[in-house]
Amino acid sequence: MVLSNSYTELGGAFYQSIPPEPVKEPKLFLWNSTLAETLQLERILPSDGSSRAQIFSGNRLLPGAEPIALAYAGHQFGHFVPQLGDGRAHLLGELTDRYGDLKEIQLKGSGPTPYSRNGDGRYALGPAIREFIMGEALHAMGIPTTRSLAVITTGETVYRETPNQGAVLTRVASSHLRVGSFEYFAALKNRQALQQLSDFAIGRHYPELQNEGEGRFALLLEQVIERQVELVVEWLRVGFIHGVMNTDNTTISGETIDYGPCAMMGVYSPDTVFSSIDRAGRYAFGNQPAIAQWNMARFAETLLPLIHADEKQAIEIASRKLEAFGDLFNDRYQRMMARKIGITEAEPSDVKLSSELLQCLQRKRLDYTESFDRLTRSLTSPDLAEQLSRELGDWYSQWQARLSAEAAFQQAQQIMRQMNPLVIPRNQQMEQVIGISTQQGDASAAEQFLEVLRSPYALTDKTAPYQQTTADADQGYQTFCGT
Repeated sequence: MVLSNSYTELGGAFYQSIPPEPVKEPKLFLWNSTLAETLQLERILPSDGSSRAQIFSGNRLLPGAEPIALAYAGHQFGHFVPQLGDGRAHLLGELTDRYGDLKEIQLKGSGPTPYSRNGDGRYALGPAIREFIMGEALHAMGIPTTRSLAVITTGETVYRETPNQGAVLTRVASSHLRVGSFEYFAALKNRQALQQLSDFAIGRHYPELQNEGEGRFALLLEQVIERQVELVVEWLRVGFIHGVMNTDNTTISGETIDYGPCAMMGVYSPDTVFSSIDRAGRYAFGNQPAIAQWNMARFAETLLPLIHADEKQAIEIASRKLEAFGDLFNDRYQRMMARKIGITEAEPSDVKLSSELLQCLQRKRLDYTESFDRLTRSLTSPDLAEQLSRELGDWYSQWQARLSAEAAFQQAQQIMRQMNPLVIPRNQQMEQVIGISTQQGDASAAEQFLEVLRSPYALTDKTAPYQQTTADADQGYQTFCGT
């Protein structure tokens, strides 16, 4: 197996060629064997951990690797920064997985680049563990996401607020194209580069648009909007809060990327914010749909010169695409919420039913994941049904009547279980796992957590300890960017 790197074919304006900076003492900490098999790596990599640590720390490169740092810009908390780029990451190249899909291999924390902005180019072990676990958890729940192949400790100290163990994470993605990639060239008014980038994105993610002529750019906007809608609806389904939905963290592929200050919602509240840097609540749980639409508006602005030669007509076309966001989101969201309560054919009245449930959860300060799990199980548990009838009052009887009008409870339960995980990467458990792993220098706690999270819809003999929570578990909890 030899890597290739089609991104380099775009030209030097799109990236900087730079090798990873060697690390002192690389050791394999976490390894994703399932992902490695999907990438067809297991049969060609050395079997020993020390050799793999050398490769995935950046000390030694895979055959065909062409390390580059990508150029991009971004709106960060609403403020435009014309040049960001990979400040601590090296895209090594791409390979074809066993399903015939191209996957990019990137090292994160592999040293400074021309885009480092005075940063050290390094990554701490704690945030690397978080990104590995969160990516696997979302993947197991059926949510589009980048994934991690490996975490390598470096034997070096990374200084943030406090000294931390250094690490290099290997990230796998369909591509690392972001809205910020397009904003970079839009700011430079480089139409040719925008067209190159758009055609590259179409070829990689939306090949069905390649024969659409000049109309392909408006259709690209439409397709990216649809994938962002689908992604955010999935986040809302499981209570995921990204924490930093900047345009440089918004992928063209529709995959979740950059698990910095992310967290999971416990007690239901649309105003939930855990990120220490989100002081105004811009990226609160309930704000994520509006922010996704805002990010798509920024993407649309970059494509205007390609959509139509006449700016006024280009704006009209793009505006129509953006206006469709709201209706598309509402449709997908309401269908998702209906299925969370066991309804396959949603009716207008079901919007009120699901909305009243969320209001009840918020008013009574009930846990989001636990509540939907209990609802799911109550359909075959008379004792639990009686408990919930007392807790939720009239709503529970209205819901039961609605299900009776549609289908058998057993069928509704099957639908609900597909939508409602039993276990999620809860915030306090994540912190405990990270703390134990970093303090002991051992990944056993992380591996045990991952084993449960990889079967989020199945009750096993190992599930229960990771379901335990209290109403005040997240009180005062904060997440940090990790840079």
